[in-house]
Amino acid sequence: MNEEHLRLCASPEWARLVEDDLLPWVLAGHALGDDLLEVGPGPGLTTDILRRHAARVTAAELDPDLAEQLAARLAGTNVEVVQADATSLPFPAGRFSAVACLTMLHHIPSAALQDAALAEMSRVLRAGGVLVGTDGLDTPDRRRLHADDIFVPVGADTFAGRLRDAGFAEARVEVAGDRVRFAATTGA
Repeated sequence: MNEEHLRLCASPEWARLVEDDLLPWVLAGHALGDDLLEVGPGPGLTTDILRRHAARVTAAELDPDLAEQLAARLAGTNVEVVQADATSLPFPAGRFSAVACLTMLHHIPSAALQDAALAEMSRVLRAGGVLVGTDGLDTPDRRRLHADDIFVPVGADTFAGRLRDAGFAEARVEVAGDRVRFAATTGA
């Protein structure tokens, strides 16, 4: 993540957007259960809210510095932070009741690696578990924000099929403005 992008993702403005608009939209109608995995929390503003929705949260962050900072900040809470790659999650199959993937897929450097991460999210979910998520669509402003950064946006028109190919039984994708939200469940 470039410095400007990291600064935005740790800002009070982003925190308000996440709490007031983004997460209510993404979580609407979905119970996260008792054991939630958040993939790619970055600075953890989403984690701050998600931890109110599940008894236990595991945050899997690729960047070792961000993982260390988040672990220190949330020490003593219901959150465990693990430094991990989304394409090879260090958790047993069927462990989690839900997975949240919030505005991070576009940081994975190829569609093939994104699909590998989605397959891992499906693998670690319990039968009947739910994946909830959101990402930004490809816009000129978003491309500018990601200058000298990885930016591989997901295509809303093909994403439901990609979720099914990753092992999810049901997949829903919805676009609002410049964002896409998605929800998918594993088979019973």
